Amino acid sequence: MLTTAHLQTAPAAESTGISFPPNSAQKWVLPNGLTVIVQEDHSAPVASVQAWCGTGSIDEDEHLGAGLSHILEHMLFKGTKTRPANTIAQAVQDVGGYINAYTSFDRTVYWIDVPKAGVEAAVDVLADAMMNSTLPPQEYVKEQEVIRREFAMGFDDPDRMIGQLMFATAYHQHPYRLPVIGVLDVYNQLTHEQVMQYYKARYVPNNLTFVVAGDVDGEQVHQQLAALVKDYPAKSLKPLYIPQEPLQLGRREVHQEFATELTRLSLAWHIPELTHPDVPALDLLSTILGTGRSSRLYRRVREESGLAFGVSAFSYTPGEPGVLGIDATTEPGKRDAAQQLILQTVDDVKQAGAMPDELIKAKKIALSHQLGSLTTMRGQASDIGSNWFLTRNLNFSRDYLDAIQKVTLEDVQRVAQKYLVDETLTVVSLNPKGSLDERSATAARAAAGEIQKIALPNGLRLLVREDSRLPLVSMTAVFRGGLLAESPDTNGVIHLMAKTLLKGTATRTAEQIADTIEAVGGNISSDSGNNSFSVSLDVTAVDFKLGAELLSDVLLHATMPGKAVAREKEVQLAGIREEEEQLTTVARNILREALFRDHPYALRSRGSAETVSALEQKDLLAFRDRYVVAKNSVISVFGNVSAGEVKQIFEQTLASMKSGELALKEATPAVPIS
Repeated sequence: MLTTAHLQTAPAAESTGISFPPNSAQKWVLPNGLTVIVQEDHSAPVASVQAWCGTGSIDEDEHLGAGLSHILEHMLFKGTKTRPANTIAQAVQDVGGYINAYTSFDRTVYWIDVPKAGVEAAVDVLADAMMNSTLPPQEYVKEQEVIRREFAMGFDDPDRMIGQLMFATAYHQHPYRLPVIGVLDVYNQLTHEQVMQYYKARYVPNNLTFVVAGDVDGEQVHQQLAALVKDYPAKSLKPLYIPQEPLQLGRREVHQEFATELTRLSLAWHIPELTHPDVPALDLLSTILGTGRSSRLYRRVREESGLAFGVSAFSYTPGEPGVLGIDATTEPGKRDAAQQLILQTVDDVKQAGAMPDELIKAKKIALSHQLGSLTTMRGQASDIGSNWFLTRNLNFSRDYLDAIQKVTLEDVQRVAQKYLVDETLTVVSLNPKGSLDERSATAARAAAGEIQKIALPNGLRLLVREDSRLPLVSMTAVFRGGLLAESPDTNGVIHLMAKTLLKGTATRTAEQIADTIEAVGGNISSDSGNNSFSVSLDVTAVDFKLGAELLSDVLLHATMPGKAVAREKEVQLAGIREEEEQLTTVARNILREALFRDHPYALRSRGSAETVSALEQKDLLAFRDRYVVAKNSVISVFGNVSAGEVKQIFEQTLASMKSGELALKEATPAVPIS
């Protein structure tokens, strides 16, 4: 039981010895109001070129709910005054680039990832699309049908629908209540002329920001954009009225039925916008509650009580007031109990606060997440663009992390008590067809270097790439296996084995494994596929040795306890049932069976209900002993660590791994070719 005796300030030095990398971005505002931001990073000959338009679904004014911003995301690459529709994508492909876009509540972002030699072309293409799109009527008709299919897919997706239901229930006045894609009935009333009017009104220089990160010359990018847009004057942006959400004065609950076998449950409380001083503490609170296998909700609701197959928490803080939410997937009959335990777990933090080690861990997770976003040029550009767009502070990420380090245990308890109150709580759920009637009846009844290859004496192969740009290290141990190692009688065994590898070793329980890695802001996970299975681990560089020792312990001494096997079988069987209600997955499985016939590729990655139900602990141990051996493994280590250190540590920690043999040298039977 937690008590207030644990409340004390957690010093920043105890949380992390790592600081956020300095921001060296350059910024220019052109005479017509267009903003140019460039972050030079010459560590690799690539760049990300992004155009941020300050318009999203909440800015659609009299056409609110029509999805105008999303339509333009689809249409802007369909032709300009000088480029026909099919030449825009081709121009990007010709320089080895990749083009895409996304729409959110408050922005539409277009980006091209490209080799260094293609930066000039990428800037030219994006500037042309922003300023000169013609929105060809024939292309508009085509994209209308594409978007209608997108609507239809969303209507069949329980995860998307529970999110929309949550926002529609939590917000009654603010446009966040409406999906970014729009409302189908409103969308169907739009005309091409209205879309063109919206484009001309919102896609103006003084509402655009170009962000470029990578191996570029900032001044050259600045001069190129200045030349490209010099003939486009600034325009008056119509002031938009966005109604503020009134204070919620009582709990809201909406429970609906859906074509699903599992119940999706979502709880949300109103919290402030991104720049509010309470947000760092709220972000850490959500991490303590529901990020990782050592989080309170995961332990209590999934592992200890078995009331949910999955549970997590999140803090959504955009430019307007957001929500702190908790999502869970459970059996219909366990929904009430899961909801009650979730609220009890929240109440425990409100009453007794968090533990010092929980706060330190949450701070390290926050730092790792922010650092992880900078590992690609696209991530750097997105971070800078978001900083500027939401706060007009290019260094907001740094300042935010500084604020994170200053959060105390008292702060976490204070914001929990202030914001996670019943009056502002929204609870929604999607439940299987007929289950609500059954519930009613029941209730009534009651830096990048070359890859180095290292061979250890027992046959284990190491691949190491030293990269000092960020203080992070990623490790993955891969074993030949996957579906190729299975038969129709054992289908699903590799997936189940991979998941239970993390459920305990000879010296650590599953909780201790999670505690060990998450206490340093790291992550460990396992996976399986067609040809292999793997265990991956991410840590900061200062914790590499700890991470390597933990990974080695899992590989050498995983016990796969019977109780954990039984629990993960439940989760795997639930996943199989969930797949059976996803049309694309069903179609893919049918196609695999038709294409591969008697080959293992015809099998399903999770297996079938019959084969998984028959699996026992001894089956998993047998597969582990056969496949988790040195000659059947490759361990890759990429990040801020030396190859010599990697070799030295793994020679010590994995010296006792049995050599074994390389598995599945030839797949039998061969893949059909006709």
